Amino acid sequence: MAEPFKNFIHPGLVRTTAKHLHRAWRLFDRKTFEKQALEGLESLELKARAMQLTAALEATLPQDFALAADVMEAALAPALADDELSTVNAADTGLAGWALWPATEYVARHGQADPRRALAALHAMTQRFTAEWAIRPYLLNHPQLSFATLARWAGDPSAHVRRLVSEGSRPRLPWGMQLKPLIADPSPTLPLLQALQDDASAYVRRSVANHLNDIAKDHPALIAGWLARHLPDAGPERRALLKHASRSLIKRGDPQVLAHWGAGASLRGDATLAIEPRRVTLGSGITLRITLTSRARRPQTLLVDYAVHHVKADGGQTPKVFKGWNVELMAGEERVMVKRHPLNPITTRRYYPGRHRIELLINGRAVAEAAFELSL
Repeated sequence: MAEPFKNFIHPGLVRTTAKHLHRAWRLFDRKTFEKQALEGLESLELKARAMQLTAALEATLPQDFALAADVMEAALAPALADDELSTVNAADTGLAGWALWPATEYVARHGQADPRRALAALHAMTQRFTAEWAIRPYLLNHPQLSFATLARWAGDPSAHVRRLVSEGSRPRLPWGMQLKPLIADPSPTLPLLQALQDDASAYVRRSVANHLNDIAKDHPALIAGWLARHLPDAGPERRALLKHASRSLIKRGDPQVLAHWGAGASLRGDATLAIEPRRVTLGSGITLRITLTSRARRPQTLLVDYAVHHVKADGGQTPKVFKGWNVELMAGEERVMVKRHPLNPITTRRYYPGRHRIELLINGRAVAEAAFELSL
């Protein structure tokens, strides 16, 4: 069984944090920090643990923000040279990894009156963990300074800093506050994404793809235009980035985006969808059997997905699209594809009994359907 996320912040990490802060500043009240940080820690989930450590920092660091930033920076481990942060922990060399979430939160809360010093602290910290959540209040409260800083950081030698440029400014970053001005108008981030989309680091490019996918949820035409400009001369790495950035719109069947990927045309031929069994109980599953028959004289590029119209509490239905196959259907070919679709209880969806309809989607268009009856 996987280790619970909350255990990334544990009593040993609290004591290591106190040790390094005391090493950096001999007046640091290590005893008070540990007492406050450890109280009831085991009963808290991950974010609550991080916020409790932030409160302990607030009780023990210097009240002068610049001095507090100096102390935290002096306690840092050496900057990381590689891209992977997920397994990094505080160690004998200094603070790194999950120990820095509380520190970045401290900067987010207490550096607003001194944003230049705060951004410099986040620049240092993001090279040992990530400052993607902490930088967001600065983008909202000090946009001119913050975006000018991000433009400069887009050329930083550290991949961690360059990733922060994209990840920290994502409109809909998971676990982070939404940046509503950028949801409404993403134009301030577009020059940053263009500068980073061919970055040497896959770690940075993956963030750019996710950022573009965020924008796609609110501005699909903007992403279609981005593909029109940046896909024709793209090499393999940029193509992979743009494909990942297009994923929500491909799943939605956006015709402009599908056309850019050579899958904009309707199926020239026939498609059938069969489901077995037709009556199922929660905890089992169904098997989809799809048959495609080409009536074309040339190969066809087809994105074959399916939408399950789940029954809601009020008896209505809501569709959820699931990825299927990328198919190159040859002239005159008949292709049979089979897929198992589980119907297991999950935390993100509540199932209700009734008739569930499934639509077969080819290049975003519904071409066939079938149904099954679900009982609980």
